[in-house]
Amino acid sequence: MSKDKPGYYTSIYEQYQEEIPDEFPEQGVSPRAAEALIESAMWTDANPMLNLSSFVTTSMEPEARELIERHLHINYVDHDMYPTTYAMEKRMVKMLHGLWNGPQTAEPYGAATVGSSEACMLAGLAHKWNWRQAREAKGLDASKPNMVTGGNVQIVWKKFMRYFDVEPRIVPLEKGNYRLTAEHLDKYVDENTTCVVAICGQTFTGEDDDLQEIHDWLDAYEARTGISIPMHIDGASGAFVNPFLYKDYEWDFRLPRVQSINASGHKFGLVYPGIGWVVFRDKSVFNEDLIFYVNYLGGESPTATLNFSRNAAQIIGQAYQFLRLGFDGYEQVMRQTVKNAEYLRDRLLASGYFEIMNKTQRIPVVAMTLKDSVKNFNEFDVSFKVREKGWVLSAYTMPPNAEEVTSLRVVVRPHLNRTLMEELASHIVEACKYLEEHGGTATPPTLHGHAKHAPKC
Repeated sequence: MSKDKPGYYTSIYEQYQEEIPDEFPEQGVSPRAAEALIESAMWTDANPMLNLSSFVTTSMEPEARELIERHLHINYVDHDMYPTTYAMEKRMVKMLHGLWNGPQTAEPYGAATVGSSEACMLAGLAHKWNWRQAREAKGLDASKPNMVTGGNVQIVWKKFMRYFDVEPRIVPLEKGNYRLTAEHLDKYVDENTTCVVAICGQTFTGEDDDLQEIHDWLDAYEARTGISIPMHIDGASGAFVNPFLYKDYEWDFRLPRVQSINASGHKFGLVYPGIGWVVFRDKSVFNEDLIFYVNYLGGESPTATLNFSRNAAQIIGQAYQFLRLGFDGYEQVMRQTVKNAEYLRDRLLASGYFEIMNKTQRIPVVAMTLKDSVKNFNEFDVSFKVREKGWVLSAYTMPPNAEEVTSLRVVVRPHLNRTLMEELASHIVEACKYLEEHGGTATPPTLHGHAKHAPKC
């Protein structure tokens, strides 16, 4: 019987046995069969709960999941039809502005975005626009904007600079120092610098750039040249840890040059992907030219994000977490998570195989490199070996000028308890012992001259 004849499929089981086609299917199948086909295709993916190469949240409470499901069909951008969702976003921007010590006299301004990538691009555009208008107002050339970052920045900043015609001024890393400091800024900063991007909780080692030192250098630069350059803080991973654990640490709007901050709500903000946040020191920082007004969804609505239509689910999920946990709850979660990271760090140091790369354990990330005495296997071998137990750990080479350094990184996320940390530590050490005896075979993969297994976010 031909498949196009009625009655070809006699059971859900037979429908389930069909292949997922490469071309658009001629006929559909039952809901149960479609679900089973897709679900079985996903079986060979890694277990997200054991994927410790990623910062992304993989666990939320049932109440949060139910809320998210109920709002998946709401188009957040339609402010006229869904004004409460829009108001919820504005409340959370105000909460974050306060959490990050924004001036009380300022008008909080920001947006929920699709992850930190969009948030970074909005901040980068705001600083480019402000720089250009200031130059034009003085009759100066405004055709050659640049942005100064460290070699430890996440790939989104390189995308931003390429996509939006901003010259990249990327300060290379050095072996033993994997963060941006003020040491070489004089070679990179000039009158065309739109802003300096510094990081809280960097992708490679979890460390912060030397924010105070950079800030002080820019103060001295202005005193010397009359040129005022703002800072943007990429707090994708650190902005939801620092406020709760290190209250006296000035990384945020307490530094006067910090004009914008981004954070990933889907990382230590504890929400499923994808949601990010960008918050400005004051509404005046986000140039009015970047705001569009549309009236074809019902009433006139402002839109200032790169993406337009998106569902409201993650915004509602973030509101749930803020209300559910509050400041005390986030503090407890982050403190225990950092303790678990410290436990893992101590176990791996005690094994004698590893050196720790992040000198300061500020966020729950453990970045390590094998000791020079380890000769017959590398970090990629360890990553591949522990995959046998289900764990996914990032192995990668560092950016210029520290390419000879290879790292193994573990992101300790809040859903992991101490028992799992004990198991993970044991599995890593067991892998090292096996490789010490039998040797490793992995060669660091490269793609266009860069590590193919670069750290994930």
